[in-house]
Amino acid sequence: MRLHSALVIAGALLAGAAGAQEEVVRPPASLVVDGVPAIPAAIAARIEPYAEFKSAAALAWVPGKRELLIRRRLADTYQLHRVAEPGGTPEPLTDFPDAVTTASFTPKTGELLLFPKGEGGNEQFRIFRMATGSSEAIPISPAGERAGAPEWSHKGDRIVYTTVLLDANNPDRVARTFVHLADPRKPESDRVIAKFESGGIGGFHFSHDDKRLVFVEERSANDSDLWVMEIASGKKRRLTRSPAEVPVYYEAPHFARDGKGVYVISDRGSEFRHLAYVPIAGGAEAPLSAHLKFDVEEFAISWGVKRMAFTTNEAGTLVLRFLDLASLREVSRPALLPGVVSGLHWREDSAEIAFTVSSARSPGDAFSYDLNANKVIRWTNGNGPRVNTSAFVEPKTIRWKSFDGREITGLHYPPPAKFEGKRPVIIAIHGGPEGQATASFIGRGNYWLDELGIALIYPNVRGSSGFGKTFLKLDNGRLREDSVKDIGALLDWIKEQPDLDAGKVIVTGGSYGGYMTLAVAARYSGRIAGAMETVGISNFVTFLERTESYRRDLRRVEYGDERDPSMRAFLQEISPLTHADAMRKPMLVAQGRNDPRVPWTESEQIVATLKKTGTPVWYILAGDEGHGFAKKANADFLFSASVEFVRLVIPAQAGIQ
Repeated sequence: MRLHSALVIAGALLAGAAGAQEEVVRPPASLVVDGVPAIPAAIAARIEPYAEFKSAAALAWVPGKRELLIRRRLADTYQLHRVAEPGGTPEPLTDFPDAVTTASFTPKTGELLLFPKGEGGNEQFRIFRMATGSSEAIPISPAGERAGAPEWSHKGDRIVYTTVLLDANNPDRVARTFVHLADPRKPESDRVIAKFESGGIGGFHFSHDDKRLVFVEERSANDSDLWVMEIASGKKRRLTRSPAEVPVYYEAPHFARDGKGVYVISDRGSEFRHLAYVPIAGGAEAPLSAHLKFDVEEFAISWGVKRMAFTTNEAGTLVLRFLDLASLREVSRPALLPGVVSGLHWREDSAEIAFTVSSARSPGDAFSYDLNANKVIRWTNGNGPRVNTSAFVEPKTIRWKSFDGREITGLHYPPPAKFEGKRPVIIAIHGGPEGQATASFIGRGNYWLDELGIALIYPNVRGSSGFGKTFLKLDNGRLREDSVKDIGALLDWIKEQPDLDAGKVIVTGGSYGGYMTLAVAARYSGRIAGAMETVGISNFVTFLERTESYRRDLRRVEYGDERDPSMRAFLQEISPLTHADAMRKPMLVAQGRNDPRVPWTESEQIVATLKKTGTPVWYILAGDEGHGFAKKANADFLFSASVEFVRLVIPAQAGIQ
């Protein structure tokens, strides 16, 4: 009998019993479910309170008013809402089957609301226009092209945005970016002012006289340049040029008020990304926060109060700070609970800034801070009424030595003390690869802790962001499997812990974390009980050949160029699909049919191969999803299936009932 055939038998028995009682979870019509047994409705009922949080994110101030535009789940997806006052009931502004996650108002007047929206997770975004007080959404960007989020001119009479050709309309599959200038009130005014043979063009901002644009050309997570363009003539030039031997990374450029320079995030001459000032006419780049040994994640400028707000990544916690633009010194900042601060938005002509805070005990809410009053104001409350989030476990930072002696860290969420004995473990690996596990809200993940007593570990293997640019590059190209070995070292660490059960470990992850999950399932099959992956890369060669062209060159820098015969052979050798016969433990695979990043064929081929080798595999394919499950009904079913999977994979004597 094959290893873990008991899983299949138990699932079949459960399917028969649950089916007879008709008390089972019904998958949404959009899901194709293969090999998944019937899931008792009681499981979904117990999970439900952990899926009812409605996190909110601050997106913008409503021009001329002290009101916030936020992103919040309406029914099944995130939609735009207006909050008229702190603590007020969010008023829905959009209601579409697909999520709307970002938007912007016409500066000063707020007469129009612009937002990008795709369909079914395909990320084929078009920009839509809605007039204030209307629910009619009118597309203003070309069909068949993927539009980036628009950036308004300061006067509010024009927008700049980019489009890239999608492979369906791009027979040669060469990455091309078109830069558009348009008056959104008159879509016929749209014209292309520049074209680039690259998919990494973005981050546009107007100068204060609206005559120039600054933007970024990104070649990799470590290498980019700044460009400046004269709008009237279309003339453009590189403001920086990264030397090949020491690449420099830039992002989020903003013109200084006088137009003589650009404020930007840069890692020139530093291990970490810091604030910097780059003169337009040439001259030395001036670092503004290099004394802080943390990455700067984002910043926003208020010329009215001459302050720059910015966040620093401090071991997975994002801290809000302020810089005085006159003295270039840090000034006092508000006392916030540890968590992740993001989405900085100054209210025009005021000393108030809006932002979003998420933490282990908060799903994400909109806040503001008034500098003059030194007061923090909470605008939303996304907590679920049936769960006490204040009792949720706070993560602890853990450290272990990997195969080469390098220290790797992660976040460890121990289950409550009511669970006795050695506890099972779920290792949840982030995507990216340049992502990072941070001390933010883990949502449904709290069910594993509070109801099942399973410990959670979120590792930051080499290649993760937030730990300096040297660490970020440690998994590039032929170093790829070193990050997998970091998980092997984590398994060693787990074995040494008196409260963790090294014999009952599940590994999970999505996107690049999905690749890592598959790779761990092959390399360390004898040391895990099972694996669950979503939209994961199973073969680097087929992935690079099939991912959308606007992403391909960026991914080749990270993973390697499959067109080179030597690199192609290497990528083929390290791909999980090549070693599928070594995956002997049960697997759950989930995939969006419309995924433009990791095509659905990556999951199809690993599932088909596992079936041939006899490894138990559950497969969930969503016809209305892309890179992950964004719709609540689909995500709920996937989590219910995950709980049932873990319940059957980990023996009952572990306390998982």
